[in-house]
Amino acid sequence: MRLKPFVTVAGLAAVVTATSVSAAVPATDAAAEAVADAVGGGTAYILNTLLFLIGGFLVMWMAAGFAMLEAGLVRSKNTSTQCLKNIGLYSIAGLMFWVIGYNIAYPGFGDDSLGLFGMAGGPYGMQGVGEADLDTGYSVASDWFFQMVFCATTASIVSGTVAERVKIVPFFIFVTVLTGIIYPVVVSWEWGGGYLDSVWGFSDFAGSTLVHSTGGWAALVGALIIGSRAGRYGADGKVNVFPGSNIPLATLGTFILWLGWFGFNGASQLAMGTVGDASDVSKIFVNTNMAAAGGVVVAIVLTQLRYKKADVTMALNGALAGLVSITAEPLAPSVGQSILIGGIGGAIVVFTVPLLDKLKIDDVVGAIPVHLVAGIWGTLIVAWTGDATFVGQLVGVLLTAVWVSAASAIVWLALKYTIGVRPTAEEEQIGLDQAEIGVEAYPEFARGT
Repeated sequence: MRLKPFVTVAGLAAVVTATSVSAAVPATDAAAEAVADAVGGGTAYILNTLLFLIGGFLVMWMAAGFAMLEAGLVRSKNTSTQCLKNIGLYSIAGLMFWVIGYNIAYPGFGDDSLGLFGMAGGPYGMQGVGEADLDTGYSVASDWFFQMVFCATTASIVSGTVAERVKIVPFFIFVTVLTGIIYPVVVSWEWGGGYLDSVWGFSDFAGSTLVHSTGGWAALVGALIIGSRAGRYGADGKVNVFPGSNIPLATLGTFILWLGWFGFNGASQLAMGTVGDASDVSKIFVNTNMAAAGGVVVAIVLTQLRYKKADVTMALNGALAGLVSITAEPLAPSVGQSILIGGIGGAIVVFTVPLLDKLKIDDVVGAIPVHLVAGIWGTLIVAWTGDATFVGQLVGVLLTAVWVSAASAIVWLALKYTIGVRPTAEEEQIGLDQAEIGVEAYPEFARGT
């Protein structure tokens, strides 16, 4: 996190003067520099805080995107369960990041009085949350909120992969550990200034690895331990297709996620108090958008060539894979490079989805190709476009894989052999909406399917 200089009244006056002059005559380099330098302190504090808040509520809106995407791609008999899982995991993530996660992710950040469980020895928010601190350059509460919604995104990734065959209670217990401990530890290595950042120069601008691959590894381990949905794979190797219940809803979810990604990547600039910062945020928006567009087009073209029919679900995941791919470094690439990076992300989806089926790894929404594999790709390619080395990026990918996979396996296995993870065969057959929560999304159509 960077700190912004305090501005004086004279400095603010310089902004007004420079702005007035620029309206009458072309601005010189000196004038532009004066404007950039003058926008600091109170003005920068407001703009930086506003960036965190806008970015934060856009990323929070991604929770709705994940919910709608998953609700559209599961079968009708499990739709309400996915909605409950998504609003539940978002809430659990917020509580756990407040209780313990933030201080694991950012140990001792900003104040020597930080305790294990939060600011000034108590959970985050017990003291000083609403107070303005011009020394930081932004509202501390706005920063916490922005970091928290990233934490929730990680849990959303797991939800889609293990859909339709995991009970609510064990899933929520796993989310509690993931958001309170597993994810914050990964964050501490890079954004918290820890091992990967200080030793290897690892670079992950907005979280291709820290958020997306972390969620992807947790989802992969869960899919392996829980197993596939009943009837998904035949004894002869046949893959039985379980069509999603609502493709328009899944498409809406994808567009919501695409919109939210501008907050995800754009606000990760962490500052908008200078002309340079504002320009960088604008460039991040463009690169983010074009990477997603590249992913969609490549997915459509490849499915048309390979299957003689374009696949809408592949196109939706192509957009998301393009977004994940550019997330590790959305500022440094040119627009052309961003399209290429996102396009390769779209190709990853087209080739990885059938590979998972050959391995009998049941990923309901395609989150493993989108978030894990495209996340790895996006992290490694930073060595080409950004200020990082391939070795440093690879170390970050591998260390994250080992920690998240091992920790997730311990939790999933502990749940499996204690309270159990899967519903009974009969419950899975009638659907979790009836078996788990008693509220069906489509009662006229889902019963008995």
